[in-house]
Amino acid sequence: MKNMTANWMMLGLLAGLAACHSAAAPEYKATAHERQYQLAKVVQQPLSGSIRLPGTLEAFQKVSIYPRINGFVSRIMVDRGSRVKKGQVLLVLEAPEITQQFYAAQSKYIQAAAMYAASKDNYERTVATAAETPGTISAHDLELSKARMLGDSALMNSEQANFRARGVMRDYLTVTAPFDGVITERNIHPGALVGPDTKVGDKPMLMLEQEDKLRLVLQVPEIYSGQLMGQSVVDFNVNAMPGKVFKGAVSREAGTLNARYRSEAVEVDVQNTSRELKPGMYAEITMPVNGSASALVVPASAVVMSTERKYVIVVKDHRTQWVDVQEGNHHNDSTEVFGNLKAGDEVVVQATDEIREGIAIH
Repeated sequence: MKNMTANWMMLGLLAGLAACHSAAAPEYKATAHERQYQLAKVVQQPLSGSIRLPGTLEAFQKVSIYPRINGFVSRIMVDRGSRVKKGQVLLVLEAPEITQQFYAAQSKYIQAAAMYAASKDNYERTVATAAETPGTISAHDLELSKARMLGDSALMNSEQANFRARGVMRDYLTVTAPFDGVITERNIHPGALVGPDTKVGDKPMLMLEQEDKLRLVLQVPEIYSGQLMGQSVVDFNVNAMPGKVFKGAVSREAGTLNARYRSEAVEVDVQNTSRELKPGMYAEITMPVNGSASALVVPASAVVMSTERKYVIVVKDHRTQWVDVQEGNHHNDSTEVFGNLKAGDEVVVQATDEIREGIAIH
């Protein structure tokens, strides 16, 4: 009995000592400057990549067809959706006064030409007679004959010009297609009175667009405007056909920046022989860009962005230093930076604003 009591007393003493030891032992927490950080070296190299930008498909050529002269619509050979060829007749106008003016100008020209032919023949005969029989024709009569011929020649040329002008005006009564395309709008019907002074709502008679070739117009931000690859092929997709990728070639650059949006207009030529794409469609473009030769590349996670600044954390002599930077191209997990850095500097890979400036890194 005494031995059992002694054993229980010994167990209680050991448990008490263990409890006292557990309460006295403090929990260990590593301080910030004792933490270990992964560092990466700054590399100087151009970082080629790609950017995604919105754009709009437009017809390669687009023209609004208005009447050149006043007249009534006589015939319309096309309608909305009609495919036409260059030179094909689209519509015919009727203006009797234009036709009559053409024939009147033609008659005046024929009359003037006949008068010139007669005066020319008379002058040539007068010169021949004066040469064969000297003294029969006076010098004054010779000069009068020549002057009459020159006057008739000038009158004929004037009437000829007027006749041609009336012919051009008459040709305006027949409207033809300036290029191959599709009629996308029609706002007139036979019998309507049209003309430069009779436009209703400023709408054209017809709208013609080229659809077998399109322009993809996009605005490239200023930071990328100097990095476009000349004649590079770009991929794009449209909302109407998700999952399908189309291609086009960068063909034209504006060469100047929009003062309001600080961007450059770029056009991509898109072959559309199957006519799957339509002008007006919204597109998302993936455009390749060249990196800057003077750019420094760091891991994307090394750049810290706060409400006040954008910086990387450089470690020099085992102490942190905040260096302000500007970002350039991004590719995978790397990014271009521009700032007071040089190749070979070490930066914290997983940088956060909790890592204060000037702390020791071991």
